[in-house]
Amino acid sequence: MTYHHHARTTAIADARPLANGWQASAVTSAATVAAATQETAGHTPCPAAFRRADTSLLVPEASATRARSTPTACRVRAEALRMLGCVRMATVRQMAQVITAEGSDGRSYVRRAMQQLKSQGLAETNGKHGRDPIWNLTRAGLKALAEGNELPSRPRAGTGARGIRAGFGPHGIAVTETILAYGGRHHLTGWQVEVNHAIKAIGLCFSTDAVLTLPTATSEVRLFEVDNGTMTRARLAQEVWDYERYAGHRIWEGARGTIGRSYDFWARHRYTRSRLFPALHVVLAGLPEHLLQRRLEALARDVEGITIAVLATTLPRLKRGEPWYELAVDDYPRRRARYPQVSSR
Repeated sequence: MTYHHHARTTAIADARPLANGWQASAVTSAATVAAATQETAGHTPCPAAFRRADTSLLVPEASATRARSTPTACRVRAEALRMLGCVRMATVRQMAQVITAEGSDGRSYVRRAMQQLKSQGLAETNGKHGRDPIWNLTRAGLKALAEGNELPSRPRAGTGARGIRAGFGPHGIAVTETILAYGGRHHLTGWQVEVNHAIKAIGLCFSTDAVLTLPTATSEVRLFEVDNGTMTRARLAQEVWDYERYAGHRIWEGARGTIGRSYDFWARHRYTRSRLFPALHVVLAGLPEHLLQRRLEALARDVEGITIAVLATTLPRLKRGEPWYELAVDDYPRRRARYPQVSSR
């Protein structure tokens, strides 16, 4: 299998022209990157190294029939199960955003549906986000969803109950909020949360908060890391650099590594239909907006020189539909030089 990589390549296939005249491209030369950096240096308060990228999604227009319809109890229950199967945990408000018509307050419909699901043993609450209960599926709920045959098989998917009881509910709710802000209503079944990425040979193991299966010209998925303001800046930067280690790992061809060629682990065993390593989207949440902005600027400094595509924004900016900041672009030749070693034969 041959992969065509380009130096200084962006993984943003859907970027659009901005007001200052800069336009993202699927293939960007180093000279273009430098020129674009100069053109966007005036976007305060962000550092000059930032470039603004539009990664918004095309969403279908809601039909007039659906906008006027009142959801039936059966449909609300089915869609609540489907949503919790994708995002793992959510509040009634978040579920109402997906299930009922845009612009309407359908929380009463959802509350009744969730009580019915609870009485049937398919859903439960194990904690709160503020005053709102956090809902998750039970094992019986996951089984019922699988029997509906509407989602891809996820045999190792957890219910999220233990995480909520352990106090990690706010982070899960922030992940769900990110999914909803990034077109989740229209692409909900394309999401998976807590997706494990592990390479035992080098002792690397981490979970991606959310993965959206929505192909671009260069990649089949988009990776999302959500920081809810609980990690140190150093730890956040380390999580981003772990993705470069994952992207840079190479192994020998052949069952026993006896063939004289090597290949990218991710390209052969994980994202086989991608020409470039998927772009990493970092979303910062959980703090006042001015502190999130400082955290964003610190992250830009901490990941300087990384060789994978990294986009970042804050959750308030994402909800307002503002452009992402491009902290780095995919640089395959530099990554090959940085990780020349492969697993021993």
